[in-house]
Amino acid sequence: MTPAEFWNLADLVRRRSGLVLTPDKIRFAESKLAPIAGRFGFRKSAELYAELAHPREEIAQAVAEAMTVNDSSFFRDRAPFEHFRDVTLPRLVKARETQKRLRIWCSAIAHGQEAYSLAMMLDDAGLAAQDWKIELVGTDFSAEAVSRARAGVYSQYEVQRGLPIQLLVKYFTQEGENWRVNDRLRHMITFRTFNLLDHFGWLGTLDVIFCRNVLMYFDEHTKSDVVHKMADALAPDGYLVLGDTIGSVKLRPRFEESDLRGIYAKPRAAGMKPARAAG
Repeated sequence: MTPAEFWNLADLVRRRSGLVLTPDKIRFAESKLAPIAGRFGFRKSAELYAELAHPREEIAQAVAEAMTVNDSSFFRDRAPFEHFRDVTLPRLVKARETQKRLRIWCSAIAHGQEAYSLAMMLDDAGLAAQDWKIELVGTDFSAEAVSRARAGVYSQYEVQRGLPIQLLVKYFTQEGENWRVNDRLRHMITFRTFNLLDHFGWLGTLDVIFCRNVLMYFDEHTKSDVVHKMADALAPDGYLVLGDTIGSVKLRPRFEESDLRGIYAKPRAAGMKPARAAG
């Protein structure tokens, strides 16, 4: 891939998904584009590279999706999940005890492990048995990733990454060399393809947003735009979970850091402890 071809690729990916590709990713890009070339009938990858200046719509979307990083694991970086179980969820349950409704969005889900991790915690909390309505939405830019998440089938390697054995036994059924999430857990989540560059209006008002390990791939303008749209989508006492790997993103004045690094709330939100200032 020539430098000019790479910059055509980088521009396409940035405009479609917000992801920023840097020149050190050229080998990564070539490896991801090889299967795309074969899928669309190009005899050589170089023919696909030449198309990137003015690609057909279906090729442009396939190329942009191929550049996303869909690596994840169950209960990744455990602290945010433990905080959700021990602090965030009890606070929200107390604040919503009259309406008995929670709405949670897990964005950039990759193959779904994060969304299923939250579903396991929500199921274990027993809220459904107390007539709570729990709406858990999982989205990703990649249609292939969403399809895999919806299927809920994972390899032995994938379930060994962060999933406690007791939860594997409780929520999964073995199918040959793979493991399938049980129907109760899958039915808790609405999966949907969604681009963070698009409007968030369809999401309504949310109590918690998980958006981990994706903002670091965006440029400053895109980060700021996404953060502002998330602030507009969150309830006044809602929580934004970003994690530690967000890079340089300006969160103030829309958010302040809560009582765990990487978890944010709107300033002086009702029912919160005093928040620490965020960058």
